[in-house]
Amino acid sequence: MPRFIGLMGLRHWVLLGSSVVAAVLAAALPSYGRMQDSPKTLVDEVWQIVQQEYVDESFNQVDWLAVRRQLLAQRYTSREQAYAAIRGMLQQLNDPYTRFMTPEELTALRTQTSGEVLGIGIRLTVDEKTKQLTILEPLENSPATQAGIKAGDRLLAIDGHSTRRMSIEEASRRIRGRVGTPIELQLFRPNRGTFRLTLTRALIELPAVRSLVKEEGGVRIGYIYLSEFTAHAADQLRAAIRNLEAEKVEGFVLDLRGNPGGLLQAGIDIARMWLNQGLIVRTVDRSGHSEQARANQSALTNLPLVVLVDHRSASSSEILTGALQDNGRAIVVGTPTYGKALVQSIHQLSDGSGLSVTVAHYYTPNGTDINRTGITPNVMVTLPQAVSANPRLWTTAADRLYQAGVAQLRQAIYRSQAPKPVNTAQTGEQEQLRQPLGVPCPVQ
Repeated sequence: MPRFIGLMGLRHWVLLGSSVVAAVLAAALPSYGRMQDSPKTLVDEVWQIVQQEYVDESFNQVDWLAVRRQLLAQRYTSREQAYAAIRGMLQQLNDPYTRFMTPEELTALRTQTSGEVLGIGIRLTVDEKTKQLTILEPLENSPATQAGIKAGDRLLAIDGHSTRRMSIEEASRRIRGRVGTPIELQLFRPNRGTFRLTLTRALIELPAVRSLVKEEGGVRIGYIYLSEFTAHAADQLRAAIRNLEAEKVEGFVLDLRGNPGGLLQAGIDIARMWLNQGLIVRTVDRSGHSEQARANQSALTNLPLVVLVDHRSASSSEILTGALQDNGRAIVVGTPTYGKALVQSIHQLSDGSGLSVTVAHYYTPNGTDINRTGITPNVMVTLPQAVSANPRLWTTAADRLYQAGVAQLRQAIYRSQAPKPVNTAQTGEQEQLRQPLGVPCPVQ
């Protein structure tokens, strides 16, 4: 059953990022009802949803009723013709986030947003030299890891079907299946040769969070990388904060670089882990109705925090960053973010395809509209493309953005630990104890 996701009474609201990411299915179609599965009624089904929900009541200065008359006057002999007509209709809105999805695209979107996958838990790539399907990595706590599959293993066959000339998409389709069903893989490992494994498919929770303790200049820092705002992201991040606090870290670096966004509620839930009070985000729909999400005294830590962002940090990443920056909870380091301040509703259509519709604008706590401009960091630092595009280099000496964030965090830690001003009884004057200056931060 598809699920609702809401913001204080608003139903099935999500945020889509700078690429094809992050959504959730609406539990039902609006009140005009589910139509019969035919090409023409599918076209009208999409028109009706846009008519009722689209954020711009002028429909980009398009006569939306005339569009419907024109579309229904046409004859559609196939689903593909209907799909083409729908895409043409939506293009007139000049909104890249209001878009049509085939059933396959909607399924992929649902899988990505849920943070779960049915299969054995492997990531595949094509080896540049051998041109063979190769295991990029097995996921933690997956059937693949339990069976001993390792990164670099070559995938030769799936249930007896050779993978020679097989695409990653086809291999993924063959690997997916019902929970509890068996699958046989033929693999090759240089020091082992060819071998076969039989695994049992399972429902696997995909990791959205990576965390570790970093020793930087005598300071223990809790580093957290959040890749996407999936349905499991908040729980995973909550566990990371608690584990790092148990490791006696003195501050946190939250890395949102390359994070395209995801579920709206996940962004709100994660903001509440860092904020005890204050506004998180305000949304406004097409009728001007405004709703707010606020912190609720549920912060997990009050340790100093630095947030790292870049031009690919979008939607939910920007809601979280804006909330932490505007409330003075974090120092933001990096480059201006993507600039997407729009909220979408996702509908499953009567034939299994999908529709994403922009239904609201959002604003940061200070009332800033970041659409197309993004959030400006407190400290601007750019990275060479070779480093920015290679996460394996992040947190290393080559990662100037991370190093600048660490410098800012160390200063914040020193300030938080410094003695407070005291009264000097002998003179009746106040003397402020000297505070460490911290580490100067390079601004690139």
